[in-house]
Amino acid sequence: MTIRLYDTSARQIRDFTPIKPGCVSIYLCGATVQAAPHIGHIRSGLNFDIMRRWFAHRGYDVTFVRNVTDIDDKIIQKSADQGRPWWSIGYENEVAFNAAYDALGCLRPTYEPRATGHIPEMIEMMRGLIERGHAYAADGNVYFDVKSFPEYLQLSNQELANLRQPSGEGETGKRDPRDFAMWKAAKEGEPSWETPWGRGRPGWHLECSAMAHKYLGSAFDIHGGGVDLVFPHHENEIAQAQAYGDEFARYWAHNAWVTMSGEKMSKSLGNSVLVSEMVKRWRPIVLRYYLGTPHYRSMIEYSEEALREAESSFARIEGFVQRVVEKAGIVEPAAEVPPAFAEAMDDDLGVPQALAIVHTTVRQGNSALTADDKEAAVARLAEVRAMLGVLGLDPLDERWSGGGADRGEDLHGVVDSLVQLVLEQRQSARARKDYATADAIRDQLQQSGLTIEDTPSGPRWTLS
Repeated sequence: MTIRLYDTSARQIRDFTPIKPGCVSIYLCGATVQAAPHIGHIRSGLNFDIMRRWFAHRGYDVTFVRNVTDIDDKIIQKSADQGRPWWSIGYENEVAFNAAYDALGCLRPTYEPRATGHIPEMIEMMRGLIERGHAYAADGNVYFDVKSFPEYLQLSNQELANLRQPSGEGETGKRDPRDFAMWKAAKEGEPSWETPWGRGRPGWHLECSAMAHKYLGSAFDIHGGGVDLVFPHHENEIAQAQAYGDEFARYWAHNAWVTMSGEKMSKSLGNSVLVSEMVKRWRPIVLRYYLGTPHYRSMIEYSEEALREAESSFARIEGFVQRVVEKAGIVEPAAEVPPAFAEAMDDDLGVPQALAIVHTTVRQGNSALTADDKEAAVARLAEVRAMLGVLGLDPLDERWSGGGADRGEDLHGVVDSLVQLVLEQRQSARARKDYATADAIRDQLQQSGLTIEDTPSGPRWTLS
């Protein structure tokens, strides 16, 4: 079955046909590094990590570009407020973003370009747009003339007559208030770069058009990002790139938000949940399960209860994996996923439907274990591992089982060592037939939130 994706520009699900057979090129709008990431920021990275993994599983050679916006108004304002260099703030938060992506098991991008590293490419694009009559310089700024591009606003489906273009301080000299800034004139004390039109710094939108052109060429397959970027960011990217002469992206994919009390999670609302704090309270693989398993186009309403449900759901999968490994040893993933799983993933990355196949296979595997059918249990685990690998959730993968890749796994190892000591004391009590002490130890562990299961290979603990 052909992979099918919802294309925002077409407002429908379309069959995916790559520009180059066997290859797929993806550009994802990445972090604006003005602050450390919350789980709403990281959801986008997770969703497109799963997309990338699925294309790779289907045999495509994937080029994945995720940019870093390391200069913008908020970074400059924080620099002034804190008395720190703008690049120091940007780099600190870029490191925090990469730590969050790593903690939640996202594969590293093929390329991760920074905006400030591509000023020459931006100057070249502005020069071409001015020569073609699509842009003009005024008061040290460079603006895109939206009326020169008849296809403007087709992605967001707006009317130009009703447009209210976001505008920043110092954007003077516009011919039309709806024109947007590609380059902003230098202000005293702010970072700036030399151009033929005077010193200044990039506007928000120009960087992505220029970097996509550099790394993926004049045409590429998929452009991704959060649904909040459709306008103005992605709309303005299209205008710049296509007016310059690029075909630009063939498909547009947008993920939905993580919300709290019905509002988009954002720092300006003061309702963000930092990834660095979340991974201290929840195992990173559970956090990935929580953020990555809803459909990418559906909203996630954050709550502690929803996270606990995700933890319990993943524990059922993990428990099956552990039981088969105890009985049969490590089982390698199957070469192919079950057809129903593939069908769900091919249909606009239907992760919820695909996950239902995972849980069905786990139930079949547990039934096989109950019936002492080792061969069937091993076969089901091979399928489960193949499916979880696509989702980045295989607990036997080295990323999660390597012991020490992140704070959550470190803590799990420490707890395991302590619990094993207590379980040895319980086993000693049982050996000397002191069942009252053995039961008291078990009850105390259960009151601490642990479930103890006696198995032929010895006691095993899990979180309740």
